[in-house]
Amino acid sequence: MMSKAATTKKLILNKSLELIYKNGYQSTSIDEIIATTNVTKGAFFYHFKSKEEMGLAIINEIFFPTVIDGLVHPLEKVDNIIDEIYKMLHSILFDHSAFNIAYGCPVVNLVEEMSPVSESFRKALSRLLLRVQQALVTALETAQRNGQIRKDVNCKRVATFILSGYCGVRNMGKLFGKESYSNFLREIKFYLNQLK
Repeated sequence: MMSKAATTKKLILNKSLELIYKNGYQSTSIDEIIATTNVTKGAFFYHFKSKEEMGLAIINEIFFPTVIDGLVHPLEKVDNIIDEIYKMLHSILFDHSAFNIAYGCPVVNLVEEMSPVSESFRKALSRLLLRVQQALVTALETAQRNGQIRKDVNCKRVATFILSGYCGVRNMGKLFGKESYSNFLREIKFYLNQLK
């Protein structure tokens, strides 16, 4: 059972993430967070010295474990990398109930909004996406050794392409909806099959 302090911290992080996801990090004020969570200003500053510290906690304590459990670990035990990458992308785009198409991906949004203006955000987000990229590279290299994909495939480039495609289609979805996702998945399936 969580302590009262841990429960309060988790509440602040979850409610802050909801507001940031909808309105953006820079447009979300500490006062809004406090009003939404019904905690005191003192309670907020007990857990976080600043809004930046709270934002970095969202990356490190919510995004990182979620991404590791949902993307990295599944890639460590795949039988068919081509099918698994496609299924994973399909699931993230269509089955993830925490995502709202109109708002895109909370990680991608923070990359766009904060990495150009905050070195600490850039480092935390880089660490997160590099972990996903490395998991993809490792899974692709394993598949390459097992003969599932061609020997001439550059696994790092493929991983970068897949991540870039995901980030891009999340933004396209904000404008054009699920059709963007469907079109992307059709093309990524074709692309992935060319790696065999």
